[in-house]
Amino acid sequence: MITVRTSPCFSSRYFALIPAAGIGARMGGTCPKQYLQLGALPMLRHVLDTFAGAAVIAHTYLVVSPDDGYIDALLADAPHLYDRVTLLRAGGATRQQSVLNGLQLVPADAQDWVLVHDAARPGLTGAMIDQLIAAVGEDAVGGLLALPVADTLKRSDGERVGQTVARSGLWAAQTPQMFRHELLKTALTLAQDVTDEASAIEALGLQPLLVPGSTRNFKVTLAEDAALATLILNGTP
Repeated sequence: MITVRTSPCFSSRYFALIPAAGIGARMGGTCPKQYLQLGALPMLRHVLDTFAGAAVIAHTYLVVSPDDGYIDALLADAPHLYDRVTLLRAGGATRQQSVLNGLQLVPADAQDWVLVHDAARPGLTGAMIDQLIAAVGEDAVGGLLALPVADTLKRSDGERVGQTVARSGLWAAQTPQMFRHELLKTALTLAQDVTDEASAIEALGLQPLLVPGSTRNFKVTLAEDAALATLILNGTP
C-alpha cells in the first residue's frame, strides 16, 4: 500500500484531462461518438466548452488518437478554446493507456490535481466541477463523482435471472475523477486492465472519496442515450 502525503506549502491548481481516442463502436455511427452532433454542437465541444468556462480549471488537455481526422475541424470552429485547450495526439488502445500517455505529456508537478473526464459525458456542468473540487478539498487520496445505485440489480444466468444483487452501498461511478498528477500516473503505470482511474488508485490500497453526482451526467453509449443527451442540452424538460 502506498502512503499519500500532502503539503500545505503549495496552493493547488486544477487541470482537466479528457481521453477522446475511442471509436464508439456500440453507437454504430459513421464517426467516433465524441464527434456526434448533439443539438448545435458535437458532443466533445459541449465537454470542452464546460471546462473552458470553469474558472477553477487552469487548463484542459485533450487526448485523441494520432490519426484522428475530426478534431482539427472541431477546434477550428471554436477559437475561444485555443488558449484553454492543448491537443495531445497520444491516444492509446485503451482508456488507461490514453490517460497515462496524456499524464506523461502534461507539464504538471506533484502538487497539481488532474480531473479526468469522459468525452462521452456531455451533461457535465461547471457547478458539478466546483462541487467535486470543494468536496475533495485537500483529501489525501482524491475522489470522483458517483451516484448511489437506485435500481434493483440482477446478475444473469444466460437469458434468465441468476441472482438478485443487493444494492446497498453500491455506487455507479461517473467522471470527473480527481487525483493528484503523480499519484495517478503511478497508479495507472502499475495497474492492469482498469476501466477508470479510481480503480487504479484502489489497486494501490487507497480509497477515493465518493462525491454525489447527477443523473444529468450520464455516459452516452447507445443511440437512445444521444437522443436523451440532446434533449437535456437543449434545455427540454
